[in-house]
Amino acid sequence: MRAQDSATGYGTIAVDGGTETAPGTATAPAPTAGTIQAAGTTPPPGTAPVPGTAPGMGPTPNRATPAPAPYAPQHAPKTPVRRGTLLASLGVVAFSLTFPSTAWGLESFGPWSLVALRSTLAALIAGCFLLAARAPVPERRHWAGLAVVAGGVVVGFPLLTTLALQTSTTSHAAVVVGLLPLTTAVLGSLRTGERPSRTFWVAALAGAAVVIGFTVQQSGGALTSGDLYLFGALLVCAAGYTEGGRLARVMPGWQVIGWALMLCLPFAVAGSAVALPLEPVHLTAHGVLGLVWVAAGSTFFGLYVWYKGMAGIGVPRASQLQLAQPLLTLAWSVLLLGEEVSAAAPLAAVAVLVCIAATQRTGRRSAPRPLPAGETGPVRS
Repeated sequence: MRAQDSATGYGTIAVDGGTETAPGTATAPAPTAGTIQAAGTTPPPGTAPVPGTAPGMGPTPNRATPAPAPYAPQHAPKTPVRRGTLLASLGVVAFSLTFPSTAWGLESFGPWSLVALRSTLAALIAGCFLLAARAPVPERRHWAGLAVVAGGVVVGFPLLTTLALQTSTTSHAAVVVGLLPLTTAVLGSLRTGERPSRTFWVAALAGAAVVIGFTVQQSGGALTSGDLYLFGALLVCAAGYTEGGRLARVMPGWQVIGWALMLCLPFAVAGSAVALPLEPVHLTAHGVLGLVWVAAGSTFFGLYVWYKGMAGIGVPRASQLQLAQPLLTLAWSVLLLGEEVSAAAPLAAVAVLVCIAATQRTGRRSAPRPLPAGETGPVRS
């Protein structure tokens, strides 16, 4: 071989008569940055010319090929799991104020009037948000699920628990919340296809046992006439939570509760018109404040963040955060209603927190059933 040309300041020398490519074989690799192509030569077939050169010409003197910019890793946003846990926890705090606020509301309104007014006010708030955001009307296939949400958490649970609180204290009513996480986890596993581990179920059962034992001990172990209302509320609420958590994977969480409330608005208005003349009304500050909270706080804001959190971490895992709700409710009952709580509360609180931590760790291995064809999720809300 004969050296065709040479250059200083560059890393290699191109020679004439380089390796020839046999027909049917792979072509030679393209020259890399820092390689000089000899003047008057043509790159082998299938190769690209060196940057800074033209066919048949040498490289531009003293012009180095710019190196590619180094990859700058982007800071990952907060994980959906952490964000979903935070939102679901906010929902639990909002729900924990429901029973004390309902007890306040009953100071001014009858049970039927309170539930009807609660749903009406919450629906009006939701309607304003839906109009302001120009939210699209849900597709036809989603209305059946929205009806389950409406019947469970907009009408069924508020009505049944309000009737129960006429004869039960908030402490005793917390029994229904003690069973709600386990019931929601079971229904969620059946409905959405999530399969938590055995450790999850052991921790969930242990947490439910602690909460039930504590709340029954607080109420003296006696069953009241409102227990049937409480157990009915447990079932319908768990169904509403499960269906709402499923829908929140394909539409924004606030729209799930918003359209469920709008679905109930005609019935809520009619119920208010019928119940208000038939039941006594004695307006007090506590009564009005209780009505406002159960409408805006528990029904709209609480369910909004709750469903959004469920969409991020799954129904079974989110449901176990509610193990803390009875203890929070008892704390609010002491602060707002003056009820007495025994010294066993701190021990129960620690036991429940341990169970919650166990369910959150094991719940990460569960995987929801794939969404039906034509549906996407999760969505931003």
